[in-house]
Amino acid sequence: MTQYGKIIITAEAIATVAGGAALECYGLVGMCSRSRIRDGFIELLGKENLSRGVEVRQSGNRIVIDLYIVVGYGTKISEVAQNVMEKVRYVVESLLDLSVEQVNVNVQGVRVNEKA
Repeated sequence: MTQYGKIIITAEAIATVAGGAALECYGLVGMCSRSRIRDGFIELLGKENLSRGVEVRQSGNRIVIDLYIVVGYGTKISEVAQNVMEKVRYVVESLLDLSVEQVNVNVQGVRVNEKA
């Protein structure tokens, strides 16, 4: 609350910022929706619907972010996940001025990068 009024940041806005930040990380092939995994096949999300690969839970000032990602084959998964956690937390906290309690990374698959 400011002297001019109230600022409300929706979970959708937080998810979009978090997804964009995650995509900037090395080793990340893309985001995927947890609900769209069928028969072992994963549909990568485009930049226009990144928020479907992110779940945001808000409780008062507490924010927990769950990311569903696909990493590139040959990358160290633990390092990619750690980089994603740190980047998402930093970007959300600095851009939106919100306190992030947790960033959980769920690796949904590994994809071989196709060479042209």
